[in-house]
Amino acid sequence: MIRRVLALLAALPLAAAAAEPPDFSGFWMLDRTQPKSDPELAPHISPNTVVLADSGAAEFGIMEFGGLKLKPAALEAAKQWNPKQEMSVSNSCKIPSIVYALQGPFPIEIMQGKDIIVMRLEYFDLARTFFFNKRFTLPPDGPRTKTGNSIAHWEGDQLVVVTTHLKSATITNNGLEHSDNIKVTERFRLAEGGKRLIATQEFEDPEVLDNRGVRYISWRKVEGDHVTAYDCDPSIAENYAQ
Repeated sequence: MIRRVLALLAALPLAAAAAEPPDFSGFWMLDRTQPKSDPELAPHISPNTVVLADSGAAEFGIMEFGGLKLKPAALEAAKQWNPKQEMSVSNSCKIPSIVYALQGPFPIEIMQGKDIIVMRLEYFDLARTFFFNKRFTLPPDGPRTKTGNSIAHWEGDQLVVVTTHLKSATITNNGLEHSDNIKVTERFRLAEGGKRLIATQEFEDPEVLDNRGVRYISWRKVEGDHVTAYDCDPSIAENYAQ
C-alpha cells in the first residue's frame, strides 16, 4: 500500500516554483512621449482620481491644476503664487518632494535587491529606498523628508510602493503645495520586453485636496549609463532677474 502511494506521488507534477519578480535594475531615461493610460495599471487607480497631464517637460499654467479640486486654503495660497519668485536665488534650488520630482524630465537609476530597492533620481540628487519589510514603517509622528518612507510589495509582476512621511512641497509647479501628510501609491511594471518602465503615481492629501490625482510616467532603458550629479547652482536665478 505504501509503495503504491509513493508511486502515485512520484507521478504527480512538481509544484511550480514561485516566480521571480521582474528586474527593474538599470538606467532609465524619461520617455519623450508620456502615456495617457495603461491597460494593466489603470484598473488599480482609486475612484475619484483625476489623471494629470503634466509628466515630463509639460507644465500647467497659472491657476491650472489638471482637474484637482483644491481646498479653500490651498486655492487661496495658489492665488498668491508669483512665478517670478520661483527664479529667485533663494528658490531656484528649492528641492521638491518625489511627488513632483519623479515625473521631471530627468533620468533615474534603479538598483534592485531582494529586501530593498534603491532608486536614484538625477533631479536634485534624490535617493529613494523601497523596503519590503514593514518593520521599517515609521511611526505617525516620524520625521518628514522629501523622499519619505516607502514600503513596497509585489503584486504579480507589478511593484507597489506606498510612501508617507513626505515633507511639504510642490504638487504642480504653479503654487499648489501638498501637506506633510500626503500619501503616495505608485505601481511600476515592465513593458516591451523590459525595455520600457511604466508607472502610476497616485496621491491623496485630504488637507489640501477634495479628490485624488494620478500621473502616468514612462521611461526607456538605456544601457551602460548612470545618473550624474545635479549640482543645482542658485546663481542661475541671476539670468532671470528683472
